[in-house]
Amino acid sequence: MTTHKTDKPLAVLVGAGPGDPGLITADALNWLAQADAVLYDRLANPSFLAGCRSGAELIYVGKGPGAHAMTQEQINELLVKKTGEGKLVVRLKGGDPLIFGRGGEEADALVDAGLPFRIVPGVTAAIAAGACAGIPLTDRRLASTVTFITGHEDPTKDESAINYEALARLDTLVFYMGVGNLPAIAGRLISSGRSADTPVALVQNATLPNQRTVVATLATAAEAAEANKVRPPALLIVGNVVRLRQKLAWKENLPLFGRGVLVTRTREQASKLTDHLTACGANVIECPTIEVHPPADFSGLDKALAEIKSFDWLVLTSPNGVGGLLARMKHLGLDGRNLGAVRIAAVGPATADALNENFLHADLMPETFTTQALGKALAGQVPKGSKVLLARADIATNELPDSLRLAGAEVVEAVAYRTVRPAGLPEDALRALSAGKADWVTFTSSSTAENFLALVKDAGVDLAGLKLASIGPVTTETLVAAGLKPTVEARKHTIPGLVRAILESVAGSRRSPA
Repeated sequence: MTTHKTDKPLAVLVGAGPGDPGLITADALNWLAQADAVLYDRLANPSFLAGCRSGAELIYVGKGPGAHAMTQEQINELLVKKTGEGKLVVRLKGGDPLIFGRGGEEADALVDAGLPFRIVPGVTAAIAAGACAGIPLTDRRLASTVTFITGHEDPTKDESAINYEALARLDTLVFYMGVGNLPAIAGRLISSGRSADTPVALVQNATLPNQRTVVATLATAAEAAEANKVRPPALLIVGNVVRLRQKLAWKENLPLFGRGVLVTRTREQASKLTDHLTACGANVIECPTIEVHPPADFSGLDKALAEIKSFDWLVLTSPNGVGGLLARMKHLGLDGRNLGAVRIAAVGPATADALNENFLHADLMPETFTTQALGKALAGQVPKGSKVLLARADIATNELPDSLRLAGAEVVEAVAYRTVRPAGLPEDALRALSAGKADWVTFTSSSTAENFLALVKDAGVDLAGLKLASIGPVTTETLVAAGLKPTVEARKHTIPGLVRAILESVAGSRRSPA
């Protein structure tokens, strides 16, 4: 990604896209990473703010129905003020800044103040809603034109500037912010000559895991919206192209669409599992139950690293162990060359991948990705008197070192990282659990299971009805010991294997008779 070279002050009006984090542009993320201050909207996905640099000033200026953090005039003034202070200011707006986003007014205020600005376009909601609802806004068989219309005009206008007589003769119409005025919009179109039987679609929360699409006719649209409790943000699509949805709808057909899944991995490690689940349509709620910290005492690890060339094997049982070990090596001015001829054993693919990312290679990995299997595989590789360094968490069990000592190895255990239970459940996770919006909970280690169960007990949350997904037998044993039976256990003890187990369970439940 190219980093823009720019002099300050500068304001950048950035389109954040329709909500799905994957639909923001690379250019938008680039500007966010450099910003001194970010003024962000309600419909800009809050996950984008994680890409801002440390110390950036983050200011919420969102406007929702009946709840405005600031008026548009106040936003304009703040944008001018922050930019005038010599800062690089990103104005992060949902969708595209210039499609019903009032970006033109903000740019106008900057010009009047003599301040420079740039505009970064974004995917506008109409295009995204059509695509994710399976409705092509144009189709040479049905529609050669598409028109975007605001359903919420400036209330200070004496009369509407929308020519409904002209609109009634056009092909596809997409109304933004039209839910509140739906009866009037439908009535004006019908009275202007549009057939009452024209198909329409209301798309709520377009692109997000909780997207909903309600199909009706122009005559029944208002009634359908009320019956289905359609609320903003939602778009109204009017035209014969809506008929194509019956065949082309895809998002709602994703295997985990509409299902809430709690991911209990550390915040730093959640992304891989989150990405897999999101691609399957799940509404992922990240609920980290482990925080990874450096050891309280580095003396054991430092001593082992000072003598590293005396070891025959270095054994790593998690990506966290790889990260903790290499971070300490870097602190001590060491790198991969200092490992010399030491052979490396990894418990599974995730640990091996963490090594590969740092230009190291695992010499041994068991066929089954458990510490028990790792111990068995290593036992045949460590002649009596072999010296093994086991770098892992502070709370790891004795099973692996005991099995290696039984094989005749000299085992040195060093703490590479500590795991700490968070103070409580994240608010998003607590709301999802309390409201019954979580269908599955995933566990990728015994620690995630133990900590999650402790946290939900502290919060007084009932787990009835939740499906539990375990990555492997050791994690399953922890759940069973707590009186819980996992719904699924991954046959292959990896993140893809865990997701596959959930998908197979969901597919099986769909095939089962009611």
